[in-house]
Amino acid sequence: MKRLFFRLIALLLLCAVGALGLLAWFAHTPVHLRQSPLDFTIEPGSPMKQVARQVVEAGIDVEPFALVLLSRMTRQANGIKAGSYEVETGVTPRGLLDKLTRGDVSQAELPLIEGWSFRQFRNALDRHPDLRHDSAGLGDAEILRRIGAAATHPEGLFFPDTYLFAKRSSDLDILRRAYRQQQKVLLREWEQRTDGLPYRDPYQALIMASLIEKETGQAKDRPLVASVFINRLQAGMLLQTDPTVIYGLGTDFDGNLRKYHLQSDSPYNTYIRPGLPPTPIAMPGVAALRAALHPPQTGYLYFVARGDGSSAFSRTLDEHNRAVAQYIRKRNP
Repeated sequence: MKRLFFRLIALLLLCAVGALGLLAWFAHTPVHLRQSPLDFTIEPGSPMKQVARQVVEAGIDVEPFALVLLSRMTRQANGIKAGSYEVETGVTPRGLLDKLTRGDVSQAELPLIEGWSFRQFRNALDRHPDLRHDSAGLGDAEILRRIGAAATHPEGLFFPDTYLFAKRSSDLDILRRAYRQQQKVLLREWEQRTDGLPYRDPYQALIMASLIEKETGQAKDRPLVASVFINRLQAGMLLQTDPTVIYGLGTDFDGNLRKYHLQSDSPYNTYIRPGLPPTPIAMPGVAALRAALHPPQTGYLYFVARGDGSSAFSRTLDEHNRAVAQYIRKRNP
């Protein structure tokens, strides 16, 4: 009887060793993928059994029960992180679990370009295939409320940069990050500003930076464009900048700015209204903010585009008229 008992124990031990061997073989044997690379998503709050089902449904040929068992043996079952992942040929069940517990999510990117309007930014968000479009159907004011912004107008409040994010992230997360970064940069630059500038607060500096951004074809011209606008403000002159008028026209602008546009009153018509427009007209980058807050001292009051992306700057109206004749009228005889 005792001999039979020991034989049973030995048999059980052999079975356990064999099971562990099979599990080890399973853990380190590459799995078949429906395609490579393969993207899949683990939904938030998924228990391990549901994770295994999501993995299989995505096209990873793995035995769900064995994957659950392996996760428990390795104490990884409760450490799975939600998100979008990418695996390639050669991945093993153990490698898959390691990736899921590290939260090694696959990333996508979204470039937000200096000088874009908020409408262009929203269009880019709406078109991005790797984002969750939680802002769809929301008005601008509601978006600002959702991301914790106290402002009522979104233009200029978002920092232009290339944003990396885990696939299936909410577009509101990108908006929130861009908003917070712009606030951080604006306040930092404001604290370091040159004395004597004609701005009441950081928001007015942001407005000016947006004008500089839209009027600059080459980076080297930003400081000089800033000096022109600031000199005109300090002299009590109208800014007379086309991009503000175009912004005020909105979707009615067809690509041609006509004389009657410049004569039609609107809050953004700087040919008629003195001072800065009521809001930014685009999203300025750091260089435009620094130009607005650290302008060089010049006597320039005018500038005109040369046609090659650069501008010609003038101190007097006569100089400016000659530059217009040289660079504009010869292009439009």
